[in-house]
Amino acid sequence: MAAPQTTAKPTVTAEMSRWAAELKFAQLSQDAVYQAKRFLLDSLGCALGGYQQHDVKIALQVLDEIAGSGPATIIGTGKKVDAVSAALANALMIRCMDYNDIYWKQDPSHPSDIFPAALACCERAKSDGRELIVGLVLGHEFECRFCEAAVPGIRERGWHHATLTAFVSPIVAGRALHLGWEQIQHAIGISASHHATLGAVTAGKLTMMKNTVDPLATQSGVLGALLAEKGYTGPEHVVDGKEGLTHCFGPEWKMSVLTGSLGESWRITQCGMKAFPTEALTHTPISAVLDLVREHDLKPDQVETIRIRSLARAADILSDASKYDPRSKETADHSLPYVIAAALVDRQVTPLQFTPEKIMDPAIREQLRKVEVVGDPEIEKVFPALQRVIVTIRTTGGREFTKQLDFPKGDPRNPLSDREIEEKFSALAEGVLSGPAQRRVKDAVWQLEKLRSVSELMRLLKADVRQTATKRESVKSTRRRDRR
Repeated sequence: MAAPQTTAKPTVTAEMSRWAAELKFAQLSQDAVYQAKRFLLDSLGCALGGYQQHDVKIALQVLDEIAGSGPATIIGTGKKVDAVSAALANALMIRCMDYNDIYWKQDPSHPSDIFPAALACCERAKSDGRELIVGLVLGHEFECRFCEAAVPGIRERGWHHATLTAFVSPIVAGRALHLGWEQIQHAIGISASHHATLGAVTAGKLTMMKNTVDPLATQSGVLGALLAEKGYTGPEHVVDGKEGLTHCFGPEWKMSVLTGSLGESWRITQCGMKAFPTEALTHTPISAVLDLVREHDLKPDQVETIRIRSLARAADILSDASKYDPRSKETADHSLPYVIAAALVDRQVTPLQFTPEKIMDPAIREQLRKVEVVGDPEIEKVFPALQRVIVTIRTTGGREFTKQLDFPKGDPRNPLSDREIEEKFSALAEGVLSGPAQRRVKDAVWQLEKLRSVSELMRLLKADVRQTATKRESVKSTRRRDRR
C-alpha cells in the first residue's frame, strides 16, 4: 500500500512573494495611501538635502564612472541610468543625513531607505503613481515585520538592520517590475543570501558606511530582481531553512509575524518620522532638554550637569568614548553628548548643527563633559512601547530641573503635521530646487495616485538652483572671518 502523499508547507518567502505579487492598490486602506504620500514627501526632502552632502558627491563621482545608461533617474542630477545604480544613489541621498523615517520594535529600521527600489523599478516598468504607492507600502510592511520578528533584535546579536533590508528590497523591486511570485521568491534568495551587514558600522567611531549599508542592501534587492526577471534562481529557504536567516541569526524568531494577518492593518501607519537629523534614541532626550532649556531660559554657563536616564543601548552606542570627541557628521549625529550640547548652546538641532565648523565649535565642545548617560532597568521594561527618558539638569546654583518624556515629536502618537513635513521638505530642498519647483513636487506627491508616470515625478527633482563652487567657498570664507 502506497504511503499517503503529503504537501510540503510553503516557505516563508513563497507566502510573502505571493501576497506581494497579488496586492492591488484598491486593497490599501485610505490611511496607508495617505501615509505613503507623507513618507514619500519627507524622503524626497531628505534626498534633496542629501544631494548636497560630501559622501553623496563621492558616490556620484563613482557612479559617473561605472553606471550605465538606463530608464531610472538620479535625484538632483536628473541623469538617466540603470535601475541598480539609481537605487543606490537615491537611497544614499535619502539616508545620508540620518533624517528620514524610523521604526523601532525590537530592531530599529528606516523603511523609506527602500523607496528608491520602487522608484527605479517603477520607472523601468513605466508604471503610474498607484503602482508606486503599492511599492512604498510593501517596503514598510515587510521591513517592519522583519524587525518585529527577531527576539531580541538582530542589533543585539551584533548585526545591522541592513541585513533585513536585503530580504525586503527584492520584494519591492520585484513587484514594481511586475514579476511573478516565483521570480520574486528567487529575487529574495539572490539578495538575502549574499548580503549580511556587521553591526560594526554603527559601533564606536562611525564612518560614512553608517548611512551607506542600507542603500547597498536596497541596491542588492534591485539587482536580485533584475536577475530573477531573466531566470536567475536563489534559495527558497533563505529565511526559514537550513543555514537560512533564522538558523544563523538565532535564538528566537516569531515567524508568524512575517505573514500573519497580512492586509488587515498596515505597518506604514505605525511608523515615525524624524524631527531631528540624528540617531533615533537621541530624539526623546533632545526634546526633553530643549523643553527644559527653553522653559527655564537656561544658558550654557548656568548648567553644571545634564543626566540622561535611558536604555542601556543608548549608553553603550551613543555615549562611548568616541561620542565625547566627535570629529565627523556620522559620529556627531550618533553622539548623545554632542546633540545635547548643541541643544543647550543653539537651542535647536538641525542639519546646521552638523557642519564641520559647528562640530568643532568650542562653545558646544565645552558642554560635552557635562552630559552623563546611564542605563535604567525600569526604562528597559517599557521599551519599545515607550521610548522613555528622564532628563535632569543641575545648575551651577544648585537647582535641579527634571523632565520625563515617553516618545518624541515625530512618533505616530505625536506625528509631524502635513505642514511640518512640507516645511522640512522646503528647508532641505533649499539650494537645490527653487520655490516654484518645490511646489510642483509637493503637488505631485499629494496627488500621487493620479500621476500617470513615475518618471514625471522624477523629472521634477532635477536641481534648478545653481550655486558655484566659487560662491560656496566665498560663503565659507566670510563665515571664518566673522568667527575671528
